[in-house]
Order: sequence, then structure tokens, then C-alpha cells
Amino acid sequence: MKSIEISISILSSDFGKMSEALKLCEDCGVERVHVDVMDGHFVPNITIGPVITAAVRQYTQLSIEAHLMIENPWDYIDAFIDAGADEIGLQVECYGQRRPACLQYGQYPKEIDTLDQEVFLRDVRRIKGRGRKACAVLNPGTPVEVLDGVLAEVSSVLVMSVNPGFSGQKFMPVALDKIRYIRARFQGDIGVDGGINAETAPAVIQAGANILITASYFFSSADPKAAAARLKSYSL
Repeated sequence: MKSIEISISILSSDFGKMSEALKLCEDCGVERVHVDVMDGHFVPNITIGPVITAAVRQYTQLSIEAHLMIENPWDYIDAFIDAGADEIGLQVECYGQRRPACLQYGQYPKEIDTLDQEVFLRDVRRIKGRGRKACAVLNPGTPVEVLDGVLAEVSSVLVMSVNPGFSGQKFMPVALDKIRYIRARFQGDIGVDGGINAETAPAVIQAGANILITASYFFSSADPKAAAARLKSYSL
């Protein structure tokens, strides 16, 4: 079994104390920092961009994952790499024909049934060509089979266990079957994002995930170090 790593989303941190939040992550044995990038178009929320990513890079040597929940992600790949991101997460829903119910602005969540592999892999190779890791991300309603044919090219897969847009949502069990499907075909890292806590972590680890992304569970804990250790303990 791959070792379990914890990735903390800074979206739930106090942005006025960014350096302290990142130091806390380091002190608690966290391996990664997750940057949730939202544009108000792909998801119904606006968060942060390359400028904040660069600030995060300034204050930590932890691996930075830039999760691009934005339209036209190809226009911003270089900006996030230049800002210091070590991994770029691309939503597959930006690379295929969307379902009728989510074609227009304001219709969420974005979902597809088929992936334009050529266009998707063009961006994956572009990321890899700059010496960074590429991650394929899929929303809960997008069938996991769209990843067939691209798994060999990506470093990791991120399974969303909530519909993206806001922190603090409840875990969706549909993610478990997707994780099992991917793990049976993929030797790389599998992350899960959404509703991860002490209650949901055991199931996602058993299904095959090894990267646990959490936000409010960590920053709202009375003892963040114990919270992080608890998540890792389920792999024992």
C-alpha cells in the first residue's frame, strides 16, 4: 500500500496569518498544500489565483498543488507554474462536451460523458514539459471511465467527493467506487477531496486513495497535529 499523505487546503486558513498557517502544516507533518482555484464560472465561487500561490511558495517548501476549477485552464497553466506550483490539477470537465443541464453559465456542477483525450493530453504534456506533475480531476457526476486512455500520462488522479465550489460539504460515497476503479488500473497517487475527516478517511484509504485533502477538519480542530496523525493512522 502507498504511504498516506495529507494535503491541506489553505482555503479554510486565516489569510491574514498565512505564514503561521503554513508553519502549522509543516509542524503537523503535512506533506502538501492544496490551492483551490475557482473562477465563478466553472464553479459558483471565486477564490484565489497565481498571486496567492506565489505567496504560499514564499512561506513554505511543502509541495503545492494548484487545483484549477476554472474555465479555459490552458490559459493559466504557465502562470501557476511560474508562481511555484509543483502540481497542476486539471478538471476533465473542461475537456469534453458537457451535459445539457450544465452547458450554460450558472449551471452546476459541470459534468461530461466523454473526454477529448487529445486536447487533455496536450495540456498534460505541457505541464510535464515544464518539469511539473499533472493531475486529472473529475467531479462526482462524471463517469470514471472517461479516464481510460489517459491514466498512463498523468502523475495522479483526484476524485472529487463533493461538487466543487465550497468548503465544508458532506462526503459523497459515490467516490469510493471511482477510487476502486482507478486503483485497479493505476499505480500513481490517488487523491480524494471533499468531506474528508476521521469518519470518512478509513473508507477512502481502504478503497485505494493515498492522498487525503482536507480543510475545515484540520483548521477547525482543537489539535491539528493530532487530527493529521489520526488521518494517517488509518493506513496502519
